Order: sequence, then C-alpha cells, then structure tokens
Amino acid sequence: MVPDSNEIHLAADALGKGQLVAFPTETVYGLGADAENPDAVAAIYALKGRPSGHPLIVHLAPGADIAYWAEAIPEEARKLIDAFWPGPLTLILKRAAHIPSAVAGGQDTIGLRCPSHPVAQALLLTFKAGKGGVAAPSANLFGHVSPTLARHVRDEFGNDTRLAVVLDGGQSEVGIESTILDLSRIDTHGPVLLRPGKISATDIARVTGRIPAKADSTAPRASGTLLSHYAPDTPVVLVATSQMAEVFSTLKKKGIPAAVMHYSSLPDVSKEHLFTRIVMPLSVEAYSHELYACLRRLDEAGVDVIIVEHPPEDIAWDGVNDRLRRAAHDTKDMLEKLLG
Repeated sequence: MVPDSNEIHLAADALGKGQLVAFPTETVYGLGADAENPDAVAAIYALKGRPSGHPLIVHLAPGADIAYWAEAIPEEARKLIDAFWPGPLTLILKRAAHIPSAVAGGQDTIGLRCPSHPVAQALLLTFKAGKGGVAAPSANLFGHVSPTLARHVRDEFGNDTRLAVVLDGGQSEVGIESTILDLSRIDTHGPVLLRPGKISATDIARVTGRIPAKADSTAPRASGTLLSHYAPDTPVVLVATSQMAEVFSTLKKKGIPAAVMHYSSLPDVSKEHLFTRIVMPLSVEAYSHELYACLRRLDEAGVDVIIVEHPPEDIAWDGVNDRLRRAAHDTKDMLEKLLG
C-alpha cells in the first residue's frame, strides 16, 4: 500500500498544526513532529514516554539547506552527505542557535538525516514546501522494539488520538535504525561512531579516509544508545551457537516454553510443543530486514523467554549485534540461571 497525494497532504497539514504523524522510512517507522515547534516535540516525548534529555533526529527533504540547521558543516560531513544521503546515516553537528534546543534534548548539537523511503521523501517535500524538518524517533513506546510496519505502530499506540495520521508505506527495507556519526567535535576527536547501522565504520572510512573512533564519555547523547533498548516484553537471551543444543535440552527438561530465533543448523525442535522458532536468513541485509518483525512475532507467542542465536561477530553485523545486545541487556544473567 502506498499513500496517495491526499494522504501525504493530510499528514503534512497535521504536522503544520503541531500534531504527530507516523511515517515509514527505509530504516524503521518514525513518530514525527515539526522540529521547530517545541510543543509538538514535547508531544513526541509524552506519547512515547521518552526522557526529555534523550535527543531526537531531524529528518530533512532531499536538497534541504543543511546550513539552516547546523552552525558549521565540516568537509567530512559534505563528503558523507554526497556519498550516503538520502540513506540511513545520521550526522551529529553543532546546532544552529535559532533551532529550538528541545529537539536536541537540550544539547548544542543536532542529529540530521535525509531518508530514502519515497513516502518519507514525499512527506518532507510537502511539509513547508521541503524547507521544514521533521523530528522523528521510532514510532513505539520508549525502549520497545522499533516498528517496521504500519501495523506495528497501530499495535503500539492503539487509538490514541495524539497520533493524528499513520502513513502506510509497507515494510521498512533496512529494518534497523540509522548509523549515527558524531562530527560535532571533528577538530579534537575526529569522526565518532555513536550507533552502528547498515552503513558501517568501513563504509565511512572509505569516504573520510579514517575509521571513526568509538563513542567516548564526552560524546553527545544520541538516539537509541542507552544500554537497555529495543526490547520486547518477553526476556531476550543471546546464546552462542556452541551452547544452543545445551540450552534446548535444559529448557525441555525444565518444561520452560521458549521462542527460538536462529540461523545455523540446530536440533529439530519444531515438534516440541514448548518451542516456537523462526529460522533467520544468513545474509546481514535480510536478517536486519526481518529482525524487529520477528522479535515482535515471538513476543506474541506467549513463552517465558526468547532465545536468540548470537549472530557472527563481524563488522558488517555490528548494527544487528548492537540492537540485540541492548535488547538482551537486562537479562544478561538469565542464561546461567536457565542452565542451572
């Protein structure tokens, strides 16, 4: 399903009135508001239950004037924009003084990106004739699994009237949130990778000539970087491939109903009434695309625990592993308890 022009204009009008709109991007669905309207931005935080100091990402139309939003644009930023925009890369730059600090969680920096999804682009080009910015975190309750379908957004918020419009653009292609790169301290720290995503550190280095540093204690706060995040209600436990057979056996002996998400060849548990399983794709692109939808599906299975086979420890998988580590952060000791 693709929204028609009337739906796009309805959503743009809602944004102009300070209302909230959910819309698809290539990464996940976003919960959008006029980035220059502090009351509308506050409504995002209220609906999500998001801490007000946790900054939002501002989505811009293709060809937008970056200088309107950022105080300075380093040469590295221009190179990365040319290489990866529109696309799943968010750049952290020094915020222009006239942009309200609410969208940045009170910081002097701002996160900017230009999404590639055609519905997102149509909305951004219609809103304020392409000269506005739409602040948009993922369209879910704070800390929950991000939505990759319009149905996920509706499941999350129900009939809450604070959400004026939900644009349906099908399943998000990438499936995990954008890479976030800090360039606000380029003179002293160089590029700093705050959140991995589809665009890897190696991809960035090919453009900038240097591998970005890892996040440090003085880095700006950024979306989706809390230790516990992206988590379903059912506990998630990450398990090494070498331990999966032992975990299956123990769960069966203890009579613990579990959902299993794996990609390698494992014992056949499909006939065991205790287990619900999903076999994941072997490519990182396909795995990312399916990840959140599968976590949501397993969360609805009525089990006690979701067992996830740990993906490969390869730089291409950094984005997936980052999301799964955060989803499983609060259950780090659960595997030892399960195995006794």
